[in-house]
Amino acid sequence: MVSDRCDTVTAPTLADSVKILISGGFGVGKTTMVSTVSEIPPLRTEEILTELSDGVDDLSGVEEKRTTTVALDFGRVTLASDLILYIFGTPGQDRFWFMWDELATGALGAVVLADTRRIDSSFAAVDFFERRGLPFVVGVNCFDGAPLYSVTEIRAALDLDEHVPVRLCDVRALDSAKEVLVELLEHLLSQHPAAT
Repeated sequence: MVSDRCDTVTAPTLADSVKILISGGFGVGKTTMVSTVSEIPPLRTEEILTELSDGVDDLSGVEEKRTTTVALDFGRVTLASDLILYIFGTPGQDRFWFMWDELATGALGAVVLADTRRIDSSFAAVDFFERRGLPFVVGVNCFDGAPLYSVTEIRAALDLDEHVPVRLCDVRALDSAKEVLVELLEHLLSQHPAAT
C-alpha cells in the first residue's frame, strides 16, 4: 500500500558568512590577530624580510620584525551555528596596498589596528575605509612598553568621527582579540538596525 502522506523534510540551512578585514600599518599585529582568533590553521603569506627591503620598509619601532605579509592572511571564526566570520588580514607595507581593493570587495566591515608607537602608520587604513564608506572600528594593540593613551587621545590623534568605535586590546590574547571583532559586529548592526 502506498501512503498518500508526505513527511516534512527540513532542509539543512547554510550558515551566513560575513567577510571582514583586519588592516593597518606595517607591524601592527594583523597576522597575530588573525592567527589568534582563527579556529582553523590560518593561511599566512609571510616572507622573511631581507636586505632588499632596506630603505623600502620602515622598521622604525619594529626593528625586531623578521617577517612580513606579502598578500593576505586568512582565518575563520564561527560565532554561532548560523554565523561564520571569514577574516582577511591585509598586507601593511605601501608596496602591497594594491591588494587592499581586491580584499575589500564584499567585506562588510574592517578592524584597523593601531600601534601607539607609530600612530601615523594607521592614517592610510583609516583614510582607505572612510573613502569607501566601509564601516570600521579601531583596535589599539597595546604592545609591551608602548606609550599608553586614552581612547579620547587616540581618537583625536587619528581624527576619527565620534561614531567610530575605538577599543584598547592585546591581539595575542584570544578574549581581547574577540572583543574587537564583537565591537565591529555591534557597530555594523547599529548601522543596520533592521538586521537585528
